[in-house]
Amino acid sequence: MNTIIQNTRKISIFKWLIWFAGALIALTLLLPAFYLLIRALDAGNSIWGILFSARTMRVLLRTIYLATSVTLGSALLAVPIAWLTVRSDLPMRRFWAILTTLPLVVPSYVGAYLFISVLGPKGMLQKWLSPLGVEELPKLYGFSGAFLVLTLLSYPYILTTTRASLMRMNPALEEASRNLGYGAWSTFFRVTLPQLRPGLAAGGLLVALYVLRDFGAVSFMRYSTFTRVLYIQYQSSFDRTGAAILALVLILLSLLVLLIEIKTRGRANYYGGHVGAVGNPIQIKLGYWRWPSLLFCSTVVLLSLLLPAGILCFWLLRGMRIEMAFPSLWLSAYNSLISSGLASIFILLAAIPVAWLSVRETGRIATFLERVSYSAFALPGMVVALAMVFFGANYAKPIYQTLYLLLFGYLIMFLPQAVGALRTSFLQISPSIEQAARTLGHGPLKVFSSITIPIAWPGISAGIGLVFLTVMKELPITLILGPLGFSTLATSVWSAVEEAMFGAAAAPALLLILLSSVPMGVIVLRERIE
Repeated sequence: MNTIIQNTRKISIFKWLIWFAGALIALTLLLPAFYLLIRALDAGNSIWGILFSARTMRVLLRTIYLATSVTLGSALLAVPIAWLTVRSDLPMRRFWAILTTLPLVVPSYVGAYLFISVLGPKGMLQKWLSPLGVEELPKLYGFSGAFLVLTLLSYPYILTTTRASLMRMNPALEEASRNLGYGAWSTFFRVTLPQLRPGLAAGGLLVALYVLRDFGAVSFMRYSTFTRVLYIQYQSSFDRTGAAILALVLILLSLLVLLIEIKTRGRANYYGGHVGAVGNPIQIKLGYWRWPSLLFCSTVVLLSLLLPAGILCFWLLRGMRIEMAFPSLWLSAYNSLISSGLASIFILLAAIPVAWLSVRETGRIATFLERVSYSAFALPGMVVALAMVFFGANYAKPIYQTLYLLLFGYLIMFLPQAVGALRTSFLQISPSIEQAARTLGHGPLKVFSSITIPIAWPGISAGIGLVFLTVMKELPITLILGPLGFSTLATSVWSAVEEAMFGAAAAPALLLILLSSVPMGVIVLRERIE
């Protein structure tokens, strides 16, 4: 009897600790919202003048135009590739499926600097064509350059979700369409494409938010979206009120994208009519379309992966002829690994209570905690950085301009990724397993550490790898919140390209891509093994 009473007390204490940790994390995630509200109230009546000024409207239209264009362009690239690598007899389908997803590891600012070094003014291509009398190439800066870079590097988001939808789709639906006399094209537009709507909406959401958050590509391409304008205003003005109001508009725009995705997703059912309906997908013979399909896939891989990699190697070899500061390179790599590693562990620990409460507890408070954690997904890095600067300078001076404040910025920015991975794993663990362990006399902490965590470890490791990958590439938060003199591979690339030192930027960019590829490779290998 005493053992049961002690166990009940331990469970109550454990739950209270979990609830306290979840509430503390929710307050941390709400810091950017508090910051924006405080700054907006400081503006008084002038807030309306800033919101509805011609400058704000121009920036808003530019941002929406770029996000919409990149999302549509990415879909036009991703959907044909997904269909070819899942539904057709394209030669080396798995090979193309792997190569077309690899651009995800290339940060946008790296891709932008590489394209500028070749296609920009006085770039490599212009020098090669100068003997032929070509003195000037069409300008790459502005919308065209930002659209090109962001589309080539973000289409894999739609590709991965669309491929997953195609592989889970019931092939009987397409067979029935063909039996009714519809051809391949009619079947695709009438049956296949409508079934891909959830995958397209999910991938399109990721692309749109990626563009809204992007800072590196639009900065290098000199295209003024909200993130670039915010950074310029932050660097050049002591009054941050205007920057905060623009950041508020950016958050509202991101939330609008989330609402559009929810509406687009709809309430229709997309599962098969009976268990086992999903089988091997029909393989369509391409016939004489085989060679155009191969050319299409090759062109996309060439522009999005092979060309940037080749340019990067060229600049690296060229830079090695000049004396390069390798000690600073290794220091930047060390700082990147340390900050990414610490952030992965810190964010994982913070995500555990939120994910556990969202799965094991019911009620409005648990739902609120989960939604608050996911709402951070709509926060651009620039907004998070500005909020943390305000918080650190006014309320947390001991950690201002230290690694601790940088880790808190990473926490707010990337917690949704860890929560999503952990929540999926916790959902697959039956509560009866934990309950059986408690009836044997084990305390809740012992059950959690010896049963829950080991079973959920695949999702935990995937979450760690995903957070590590994204933190390694993060630029605006690291630029603004990093301690004085704290250089990472991302900031090293930024500094070198800002000074037009393409050779000096090649080594940290290549090392950044290689290090970022490791967690992605581990995640893919684990998926194949499991």
